[in-house]
Amino acid sequence: MEYRTVAQLDDAVVSWLAELPRDIDIVAGVPRSGLLVANLLALHLNVPMTDVAGLVEGRVIQSGARFEGSDAKRFFEKPRHVLVVDDSVCSGSAMAKVKAQLAAAGLKHRITYAAVYMAPEARLDGHVDLYREVVDMPRVFEWNLMHGTVLANSCVDIDGVLCLDPTDDENDDGERYTRFLRDTPPLLLPTAPVAWLVTSRLEKYRKQTAEWLARHEVRYGGLRMMQYPDMAARRAAREYARFKSHIYIETGAWLFIESDAALAAQIATLSGRSVFCTETREMLQPGDSASAARRSPPPQEPALGAALRATARAVRQRLRGATRKG
Repeated sequence: MEYRTVAQLDDAVVSWLAELPRDIDIVAGVPRSGLLVANLLALHLNVPMTDVAGLVEGRVIQSGARFEGSDAKRFFEKPRHVLVVDDSVCSGSAMAKVKAQLAAAGLKHRITYAAVYMAPEARLDGHVDLYREVVDMPRVFEWNLMHGTVLANSCVDIDGVLCLDPTDDENDDGERYTRFLRDTPPLLLPTAPVAWLVTSRLEKYRKQTAEWLARHEVRYGGLRMMQYPDMAARRAAREYARFKSHIYIETGAWLFIESDAALAAQIATLSGRSVFCTETREMLQPGDSASAARRSPPPQEPALGAALRATARAVRQRLRGATRKG
């Protein structure tokens, strides 16, 4: 599984600058992921940016060079060299739609089409004029991990990914745990269908789990749960990694998304496949150690998972306070 982080994307953009035309007047991003690339390019080149619809309508987003009031209208009064950019091109269908949209608008600008990453089979098809790097398939990017088509062939953990992990007090295999299953706030909800949800939750909690998933509109193909009679038996067996890696292999999924760093490393080793860890925001490969997975994130990359958990816990505390007051 090929994987690129936001930091790697910025590195690719910076290394690309010398290859880009020097007379670019404005960068237009293809929604949504192309807007991230457009913003980075506009900042590094110190030129304005917009999106595809803004290009048609004559709007400018203030990034790089500053625009105020009627400045945007005057900017588009004469033909400009526009760099239309997306994060990646695979089949080329999205870029083809953009080209058709801009052609129908009859714009007088000179347009160069580009993408940072290109699938090997697409690089000779003329979808773009410029690209930075060829990335093999299957691939996944940090900025759209929970919203891309890769989920259609992935196994995804629930606790710690879609929602908070239960606290020790909540994890009592009784009334408090049942409340957790019902009321836990979401963390990273996928907006695309997931092939398999694979959780260490017990089969006896399938109904509560399915109800929570339905309430939060999580679409999935299968829900695989552990078959122990109670949590004590599950803890004694300690088969978490073996259970999840077995399903990973059995399904033939491309990717497993796991919350816990140590468990993610074990799944990668047992399955011989890539595992994305939401705790560390890293793609782990077979043989990666738990200590490597648990290393502190570099200063320029905030611990997003920790921030999300802290925010969700604060929300949960507020909700409980409101319930007590009511």
